[in-house]
Order: sequence, then structure tokens, then C-alpha cells
Amino acid sequence: MTQTQSLTWIITGASRGFGRSLAEKALADGDIVVAAVRRPDSLADLAAKYPDTFVAEKYDARDVTAAAGLVQAAVERFDRVDVLANNAGRAVVGAVEEVSDAQLRELMDLHLFGPAALVRAVLPVMRRQGSGAIVQMSSQGGRTSFPGVAAYSASKFALEGWSEALAGEVAAFGVRVMIVEPSRFRTDFNSGDTLEFAGSSNAYAEVLAAVRADMAGADGRQEGDPDRAAEIIVSLVHGGPLPLRLPLGREAVERISGAYRRGLAEVDRWADTARSADFADVPLSTRPV
Repeated sequence: MTQTQSLTWIITGASRGFGRSLAEKALADGDIVVAAVRRPDSLADLAAKYPDTFVAEKYDARDVTAAAGLVQAAVERFDRVDVLANNAGRAVVGAVEEVSDAQLRELMDLHLFGPAALVRAVLPVMRRQGSGAIVQMSSQGGRTSFPGVAAYSASKFALEGWSEALAGEVAAFGVRVMIVEPSRFRTDFNSGDTLEFAGSSNAYAEVLAAVRADMAGADGRQEGDPDRAAEIIVSLVHGGPLPLRLPLGREAVERISGAYRRGLAEVDRWADTARSADFADVPLSTRPV
């Protein structure tokens, strides 16, 4: 793909935040955008500004049964799908004991099962085309976690592991995969109608007090610029090979780098103990990957 080619995007959660910024940047660059949102009327301004290259489709990103219909609608309208951006997301803050099964499953539906269904629906199209890009909006919380965000990180860790395997499976068909790992960006992620707090318990009140206050007080003060992030993502998609993982924002770079360093140090510390678990007379395995 080159910058001069017009690409057709499907973007979930495009009504605000990263999704809105991605849609605006792609459209401004001459691309086509199918916005998959719960309320298509929330994007009436883009529909009026780009009547020939934009359409908003009513879509719940958790509804795995609707994925095939969304992809079919995009292909019928614009003949192809070049980029799928799985962007819809939200968070639940609470200790492991405080987050319910329903809350955990809802995040898994939104961050793993929904994106997986869309990827399965779009891959036959991209394989026939011999090209495509899948952008998985994860988080720095998809590589490292901390108290209070177990449910959110679990869903993003799952998305990242699933997407890493996906990247190896589809590369031969000309399909690229990029996992985006932002730090805190000035989207609605930390707003009261997006960020959910599990019912707090006395047991974890002190442990999570700082985390709850930080998450609740971040709205409007995040250091990341979503429009700049969209520029980077759209530019990379229009270019050549994509990084498998793209941390976005200084904090993401520092936190993820620190997590790698701590992980390597821990492996080194326990390496001899770990090796001692093997049978002594078995040669090293040879694996295809």
C-alpha cells in the first residue's frame, strides 16, 4: 500500500476518542470509512461532509453474530475492505474480588470475542484481495498490569496473544497486523460515562484508593493527543511493513520497556531453578516456531 492509494476502513467505536480521530484522519487523506457505532446519528457531521466516502453502520462491538453482516455491508457498498480497526473499548476498575463475572465477561466480549468475530469475517475478503491491515487497539495495560485493572488487562492481554498468533498466520496472504498500545490519551476513556468502577469493599479501600482517584481524575488531563496518534496509525497503515506492537505515548514506552526489563531480570534470576525441572538426559527440543 502506498500513501496515494485510497483505502477502505472499518472502524469500531468511531463516535469518539481514538475511533473518531482515526475516521477523521482517514477521510481527510481521501480514504473511505465505514464507522461501526451504536448511534449512527452521532456521526451525522461526517456523513454530511463526506457523503461519498463515509457511512455509519449501527453496530454493537460485543455482538459476534453481527460481524459478518457489517463486513458484507462494507463490501457491497465499497467493493473491498483494506483496514479493520478494532477500536471499541472501555474499562472496569476494581480489585479481583470486587469485579463480577458479568463485568469480566462483558470486557472479554468487547475486547476479545467481538474483535475476533470481525477478524474472522474480514479475513476471506482480505485474502482474496491479497492485502489488508488489521489494527488492534490494545493498551499499555495489554503488556503490564497493576492493582485495580485486572479485568481490563486480562481482556487486553488476551487480545494481544490472540493477535500475535494471527499475525503469523496471515502474513503469507499479504495481511498485516498491528497491535497499538497507548498510554493515557485525551479521549473519553476516563470520563464518567465510559469508565466503570466496581463496588468498593473495605478490604481493598486503602490498597486501591490511589488507583481509583488517579483513574477518576485523569479525564481532560491526559498527556496523549488522539489526533496525533491517528496521524501516526494512518500513516503507518499506508506505508510498508507494520510493527507488530506499537506503544504510543512517552508513558507507554517507559512502562512497557520497564516491564520487559523486569521480566528479563526475573527470568535470569530463576533460570537455573527453571532449567532443573527438565529430564537430564533429553536433548534440547527443535521446534518449527
